[in-house]
Amino acid sequence: MLRNYLKLAFRNLAKHKGYSFINIGGLAVGMAVTMLIGIWINDEVSANRHHKNYESLYQVKMNQTFDGRRGTQDALPYPIGEELKTKFPDFKAVAMFDRGNGNRSLIFGNQKFLKTGQFIGEDAIDMFSLHILNGDKKPLKEPYSIVLTDETARTIFGNQDPVGKILKLDNKVNLKVTAVVAKQPQNATLQFDYLLPWNLQENMYDWVNKYMKQNWGNNGWGLYVQLKDGINPEQTNAKIKDVVLNHLSDGPNVRNVIKPEIFLHPMAKWRLYSEFEEGRNTGGFIKYVRLFGIFGLFILIIACINFMNLSTARSEKRAKEVGVRKAVGSGREQLIGQFLSESTLIAVLALVLAFGMVLLSLPYFNSLTGKTMTVEFGNPVFWGIVLVFTVVTGLLAGSYPALYLSSFNPVKILKGSFRVGKSASLPRQILVVVQFTFSVVLMIATIIIYQQMQYGKNRPIGFTREGLISVNSSSDLLDHFETLRAELLATGAVSSICKSNSPPTQWWSSNGGWKWKGSTPDDDAAIFTTIATNFDYVKTMGIQLSQGRDFSRDFATDSSGVILNEAAVKRMGLKKPVGEIVRWGGRDRTVVGVIPDIVMEWSPYQTVRPLTIVFEKDKNWFGFLCVRIIPNVAPAVAIEKMTPIFDKYNPGFPFDYKFSDTEYAKKFYYEELIGNLSAIVSVLAIFISCLGLFGLASFMAEQRIKEIGIRKVLGASVTNVWGLLSKDFVLLVIISCLIASPIAWYAMNTWLESYTYKITIGVGVFVGVLVVALLITVLTVSYQAIKAALLNPVKSLRSE
Repeated sequence: MLRNYLKLAFRNLAKHKGYSFINIGGLAVGMAVTMLIGIWINDEVSANRHHKNYESLYQVKMNQTFDGRRGTQDALPYPIGEELKTKFPDFKAVAMFDRGNGNRSLIFGNQKFLKTGQFIGEDAIDMFSLHILNGDKKPLKEPYSIVLTDETARTIFGNQDPVGKILKLDNKVNLKVTAVVAKQPQNATLQFDYLLPWNLQENMYDWVNKYMKQNWGNNGWGLYVQLKDGINPEQTNAKIKDVVLNHLSDGPNVRNVIKPEIFLHPMAKWRLYSEFEEGRNTGGFIKYVRLFGIFGLFILIIACINFMNLSTARSEKRAKEVGVRKAVGSGREQLIGQFLSESTLIAVLALVLAFGMVLLSLPYFNSLTGKTMTVEFGNPVFWGIVLVFTVVTGLLAGSYPALYLSSFNPVKILKGSFRVGKSASLPRQILVVVQFTFSVVLMIATIIIYQQMQYGKNRPIGFTREGLISVNSSSDLLDHFETLRAELLATGAVSSICKSNSPPTQWWSSNGGWKWKGSTPDDDAAIFTTIATNFDYVKTMGIQLSQGRDFSRDFATDSSGVILNEAAVKRMGLKKPVGEIVRWGGRDRTVVGVIPDIVMEWSPYQTVRPLTIVFEKDKNWFGFLCVRIIPNVAPAVAIEKMTPIFDKYNPGFPFDYKFSDTEYAKKFYYEELIGNLSAIVSVLAIFISCLGLFGLASFMAEQRIKEIGIRKVLGASVTNVWGLLSKDFVLLVIISCLIASPIAWYAMNTWLESYTYKITIGVGVFVGVLVVALLITVLTVSYQAIKAALLNPVKSLRSE
């Protein structure tokens, strides 16, 4: 029986090649897009699942209240790891880590390499089940050791055995390579080229021992923990929540207002549930995963609707076949089985074509998403999912045609009185409306995402990104800063240079404890972003001062100066800020200038926070040098002139620089990714929909060919015939737009609520999409309509 079904299915496909191509091609595109989205979603939801301790690993986070708002952070005090390890038996392992995770110099012989890594506790190796390929099983136990990934080891040592070799870190200390571990998958949270022992910091930096080891008020480090088997994390949260609070030595008002509370954030939520609001987990990247899951479902439904429409539209062509089969004894169940087997066969053929599309497009898709995803052909689970996916798609696509065609009355068919009337076309019209509704929603969503992204990009940021570069600082550069500055200015390519504790597009420090005229004890909990610098910061950044001036070498008192942004002036309530005395860190500081609210937030859509730019001399503050290139000098020429100077004064590091405009553009990575993916999905949705319209228009023209011939004989023009065949489709698309518009408005308005700085959705978006949808529809239908209108009526009426 099945063999007979398949034979009939192949004959029907071969007999109507055009419709078969549209059916299989449309379904293949829909399946390919759904498969690509599925691969991407799987990569996101499987993040970190390769770790053996996935279920028991947590990151410790902390809630604090500043200015009446409850905020959540990863930054914790230095001594907290030792406290949890020694006083709370719930933990199997504890690993502090350096949140900076920045580039450091590794020197081997005469070669210098900039690699990314971090200081981390020795328990991390077992906690994260890192695969040791070579070397010591406890490689971070010794303070002067270093662990490399296999990729880093090959880069530095080639085919040599790296274990036991000596590397020089930051041109300061010699470290022995104690182990080589496998590089982490790209979707892992813990990413590194090398790992350093946690206690190495205490041997390298005096300030760690002097200021941080017992400091519970400075938050700058992270903490991973692993719970013992059978421990309830909620019970552990209750035990540890006041650990920081109990160690604060500040006055009771600060402790009662800030109320630090630590808690465990499970590894299962690190990737997709990283956002918090008022101390509660509100989601995160999971919203995009869900969004594209919906997009993939939309695409598949649109492709299935094509199949349903074309199959039911051609029902008259197969009516006699159904009548004869029923007359000779076939039951409805057998006919349904036949038509479902045909649709499943088409789904299988579409799957083969879809695989080809996926393999061809996957490199581009990886480039677009910044991933290295592959099709897991060797995974039995993958083939199980593909099998279910294909069968469900085939049954979904063939369900309505099977039920519809099998319901025909054999008596009417064989008497020749069977006709597909207007009532039969109503379901097809509904399906076309549903199909285009999905497509229009996707189009509107794509445009709004693009508008929001452009809105953020065009937002005034208060400083000049172009021609501004940042360089990782070092003790050598800071020791020779004035000489370095003089030589850079002498190149004729640099207009200014300054020191900073953060790169130009970000802030890396925030502090409370500021006091000003009229401040109250409650204001002790006010939090201010802090940039530490000294001379030429405002000039180098290209900031236009609102009031006052930059720090100046002509004023010795500027060593106790501070510059505020307008948000800080407003928060302090200063009427005439320049000249006011504010106090922080036990020192009085004079406000010398006010700048606009420059955008340095982690997200460019956030509200700018109050900012204090403080004058500092201590070089431990400075991690970056900012350099302004003269506008009429080509960046490549400027870099060429700067390179030998930096190499001269920073011999232990390669000259590594970053352009601020490029770094700022990275803030829009997720918005650009979602915008690009949305655009691709919406274009393909429209393409599949138009493919179905093209097939339906072709069938309608064929079905009404004699009517068109009679109209032409009676004097109808080509335009009349074109309008006759096009108007029904145009009406359906208008209805689709009317249904889609409120749905899209509600969905995108909800999406925009997560942004502080956002667009207002205008009516122009909906009008524009309506016009584009109508234009696409008319162009799609016009070919078949004009082709039918130009046909010689003598040929179409010959049988009459």
